[in-house]
Amino acid sequence: MVQLAAEGKENPLVPPWPELVIGLIAFVIVFGFLAKKLLPNINKVLDERREAIEGGMEKAEAAQTEAQSVLEQYKAQLAEARHEAARLRQEATEQGAALIQEMRAEGQRQREEIIAAGHAQIEADRKAAAHSLRQDVGKLATDLAGKLVGESLEDHARQSRTIDRFLGELEEKAEAVR
Repeated sequence: MVQLAAEGKENPLVPPWPELVIGLIAFVIVFGFLAKKLLPNINKVLDERREAIEGGMEKAEAAQTEAQSVLEQYKAQLAEARHEAARLRQEATEQGAALIQEMRAEGQRQREEIIAAGHAQIEADRKAAAHSLRQDVGKLATDLAGKLVGESLEDHARQSRTIDRFLGELEEKAEAVR
């Protein structure tokens, strides 16, 4: 140590020149080796990672675009289905209204037929009753007339004329009263 103290001119933090040159040459050799062998592999891995990330982002963007287009298609199909359902409801309502109208018309027609048949039956019954009444009244009138006159009025032609004349007079009186 005494010898080191005597040489006091040298700085202990600065290495000697030969060590510094050998260290610098060793550093350049190691740096050159790393630059030639290791740096291309590192750059290759970094490029692959960057491409994977960019590809993933592109795939994600493509997937998002595709999802957006599928969503738009779904919305369009949903709107079309709603429109079709509304159209079908409208058609069903119109068909129902037409069917109701048709059934009402059929019911009205059947009612009119029943009423017409009823009127025809009533008219037929009225005519039959009038005919029967005419015969009964005629028979009674001829019997009464025969008793009043004292002779028989059995002649059918005479009886028929007398009945018709009598009933005609009754109808004229009935119309005059109205």
